[in-house]
Amino acid sequence: MPFKLLLKIAFRAIKANKSRAILTSLGVIIGVASVILLVSVGSGLKDYITDQMQDMGSDLVMVMPGEIDLDNVSAGGSPMSSAFSAMTTSKLELEDLKEIESVPYIKDAVGITMGSAPVRYLGESKVSQILGTTANYTNVRSMEFTTGGFFTQADVNSGRKVAVIGHKIGEDLFDDTYVLGEKFKVGEYRYTVIGVIEESGGQGTMTPDDKIYVPITVAQRQFGQDNLGVIFAQATSNDDVASAVNMTQEVMERSLDKDDFTVLDQKEILSTVSGILNTLTAALGSIAAISLLVGGIGIMNIMLVSVTERTQEIGLRKALGAKPEIILTQFLIEAVALSVGGGIVGVIVGTGGALIINQFMPATVTGWSVILAFVVSAGVGIVFGVAPAKKASELSPIEALRYE
Repeated sequence: MPFKLLLKIAFRAIKANKSRAILTSLGVIIGVASVILLVSVGSGLKDYITDQMQDMGSDLVMVMPGEIDLDNVSAGGSPMSSAFSAMTTSKLELEDLKEIESVPYIKDAVGITMGSAPVRYLGESKVSQILGTTANYTNVRSMEFTTGGFFTQADVNSGRKVAVIGHKIGEDLFDDTYVLGEKFKVGEYRYTVIGVIEESGGQGTMTPDDKIYVPITVAQRQFGQDNLGVIFAQATSNDDVASAVNMTQEVMERSLDKDDFTVLDQKEILSTVSGILNTLTAALGSIAAISLLVGGIGIMNIMLVSVTERTQEIGLRKALGAKPEIILTQFLIEAVALSVGGGIVGVIVGTGGALIINQFMPATVTGWSVILAFVVSAGVGIVFGVAPAKKASELSPIEALRYE
C-alpha cells in the first residue's frame, strides 16, 4: 500500500476524534514548551551575567568577604551564597581599599557597600538597590551620562547627600522633570540628584539602570555599616592580572585572616558562574523533559484504546490482504502525527512564551533546545507508538472480526 495512502488513512482516523487527539497531544505540547521556556531562562541569565561581567573588563580583580571555594561552588556547593550573606558581617574596610590601591599591579580600586530602601519623589515610590561607593568608581566601571556626572572625592569626604541615578529610576520617578538638582528621599535620607546614567539595557531588578549610586560614607551611615561589601580593583593590564591577584592576597593577609576574604579575577568568576548556570539550565531542561515522558505515556494509552475500538476494522483489512507491517505502519504514523503535531505547537508556544518573558527578565531562545525538544517529541511518538501498533499488527483476522 502506498505510503501516501497510509498517511491519508492515519490522518482521517485522527480527524474523526479531534477532541481526543488534542487532549492526547497536550502532554507533548506542555513538555516541549516547558523545555524551551526553562532552557531559554537559563541561557538568558547566563548571557546576561556574562555580558555584564565582560563589560567590566577582563582586567577586573575582586576582593569578596569570606572564604569562597570555587571548586565547591562549581560542584553545586553553597559557599557563594554564604559569601553574599557574609557581606553584612564583612571585615573589609576602607583602610584595606587604600592598601590595595598601593599594590604595584593595581591601577585603581573602589569599595562598594550595598543596601535597598524605598525611594520616593512627590507621589511616586519604588524600592531600589542603593550602591555606596567611592568617587573613582567610574575609573573601574565605565559610565556614560545622559546629564550631570558622578560625585567627587570632596562629596565622599564631607558625606554630602548626593546621588547618581540609573536611567530607569529617572523615568519611573521623575518622568519628564528636569532631574538635576531635584531632591528625593531614599529611606529617611534626602538626596540631591547630580547625574543620570545613560541607559544600558537589561531586564527586571538585575539591570544597572535601576540602581542609585551615593557616596560610600553616606551609605555606611544610612545602613549602619562600617564595612565594605566588596572591593573592585583594576589591574594595570590583562597580563598583570595574575600578579595583581597574588600581591593583593599578600597585602590583605597583613590585616585579615585567610578565611575573612577571597581574591578572585574576572575569568575565575565567569568560568564558575558559567558552569553553575550550564548545570542549572541542563537540570531545568531535564525536569521539563519529564512532562514529555508523561505525554508519551498518554499517546500510548490512547493508541491502545484506539486499537481496541478499531479491532473489527483491523480484522477486515487483514482479511482483505493487508499485511501486518501495513497495519503497524498505519498506527505508528498516527502516534507520530500526534507527537509531531504537539511538538510543532509546543515549539510555537515555548518560543512565544520566551519572547514574552524576555520583556521582564533575560530569556534567550536557543536553537539547540528547540531542535532537541522537537526531536524528542517525535521520538516519543515512535517509542510509545510501537507497542500499540505492534498489538494491532498481530491481531488474528478471524478473532478481530468476531470482536464486539
